[in-house]
Amino acid sequence: MGRFSRESFIIQDKDVLRDDYQPETLEERDKELDEYAAALRPVIQGWQPNNVFLYGVTGVGKTAATHDLLEELQESAEDYDDVDLNIIELNCTGCTTSYQVAVNLVNEIRSPSHPLTTVSSTREPMSETGYQQKRIFNELYDDLEAIGGTILVVLDEIDNIGSDDDILYELPRARSQLDLDVKIGVVGISNDFKFRENLSPKVKDTLCEEEILFPPYDATELQNILEQRVDIALYDDVLESDVIPLCAAFSAQDSGSARQALRLLRKAADIAENEAIAGKETKVTEEHVREAEHQIQRQQVVEGMHSLTRQGQYVLLTVCQLAAKGETPERTKLIYERYREVLRTHGSEPLKRRRVHDHLSDLSLHGILRLVDSSGGRGNYNEYELDVSLSSALDALESELGELDDIRATAKRHRVLE
Repeated sequence: MGRFSRESFIIQDKDVLRDDYQPETLEERDKELDEYAAALRPVIQGWQPNNVFLYGVTGVGKTAATHDLLEELQESAEDYDDVDLNIIELNCTGCTTSYQVAVNLVNEIRSPSHPLTTVSSTREPMSETGYQQKRIFNELYDDLEAIGGTILVVLDEIDNIGSDDDILYELPRARSQLDLDVKIGVVGISNDFKFRENLSPKVKDTLCEEEILFPPYDATELQNILEQRVDIALYDDVLESDVIPLCAAFSAQDSGSARQALRLLRKAADIAENEAIAGKETKVTEEHVREAEHQIQRQQVVEGMHSLTRQGQYVLLTVCQLAAKGETPERTKLIYERYREVLRTHGSEPLKRRRVHDHLSDLSLHGILRLVDSSGGRGNYNEYELDVSLSSALDALESELGELDDIRATAKRHRVLE
């Protein structure tokens, strides 16, 4: 059999295990879909839309639910002559200010590929610099009024704008404040639970008319989601019985994300498929799942380390040393003290504590460390621990720093290493 033969033993349709696959029904979200549909129902009545705020960690169905319901809403609106519904969607990844969100909304509306061609054919796109914010907002309002009817503006991953939330105050108020002949509703979607807490009070009053929480999936819900996909994605009788429960358990213990569970199952199936192609009769087993988890975490560390300096690697090494003794999560102060010892061992000059704190934050941002909010007798403080397995972190560090057998031995003595 050639290297690129189509012959397959395990995987029937791999795309079904990808998180962007759209199943016919969104599993385990009936309650949230009902709440969401109720919040959108004023559109069909021809009334002013509610402003809706969705929040929950990544991979729990917020965006999929939005696509499903808005598609159904659009189809239903076409049955009523007095409802002219237009939907504008923007993923705010890369937009860190309200100004950038407004510019991108204008350019989305004016894009030649956008369905709202009456606007795109008459107005030029705007550059992302060189204008006052008021000018950009006015251009946006003019475009919205030119579209007319009822407009839902969907802002996915809106937490990227941080504290610069002017757009979330201005858009919902535009009709009443500027006497626009258009009904505007805003749907904000956030992966950050704390983003809603940090919104200014005036924004909460306008944007958060209807709030819908998408909680993390539990292990049972994740099993149901995986079983639905497996029926289509894999051939019959290629899974050991403990594979789906283990994938669901790993994800439920970590993030409760269907995306994570699907990635793990997809990787485990890949490993088993490669073994089958090599001539080994095999099914997807618990060992394949554990190997997939290790490979995914190791790759996560490797990718995160691309942005690390040597000093950042030493900071991660310090946390690994503490983890090997079962001494994490640990406060920044003690991590810094241990870091200085690590630098003395390696013959390098340590950074100032502030810079080490920055490296800890970067490692947390890349999903390698987890920031733990703690409190003690002297007030609140932060602690850090590994957010990947110790063995995955050590594997990645060894490619840069050489053998770390002493840490592995320490971890085994303390029964920490898997």
